Amino acid sequence: MAWLILILSGLMETVWAVALAASRGFTRLWPSLVFLVAMAASMGGLALALRSIPVGTGYAVWVGVGAVGTAVVGMAWLGETVSVAKICCLLLIVSGIVGLKLLH
Repeated sequence: MAWLILILSGLMETVWAVALAASRGFTRLWPSLVFLVAMAASMGGLALALRSIPVGTGYAVWVGVGAVGTAVVGMAWLGETVSVAKICCLLLIVSGIVGLKLLH
């Protein structure tokens, strides 16, 4: 269950990162509120997961899930450039996340 919470918390990191960009420096109300709620959910889930997952592994997986999710959202919906090199780098991050899970 801790791993599921950790992955969901990483996905919430994606939500807050996208909302942060959409808030335009906290000048837009709704994206700013989404940011605050998603940040609280993300951190809260990370805290719960770290009760049974070592901090080094948990934090690395949380950041990795959030980074990959944010990059994918950026490329798929926000018009960021897509390249083979970017996809390969994201796959390296995913392989690192899988490796950390397998070695846990």
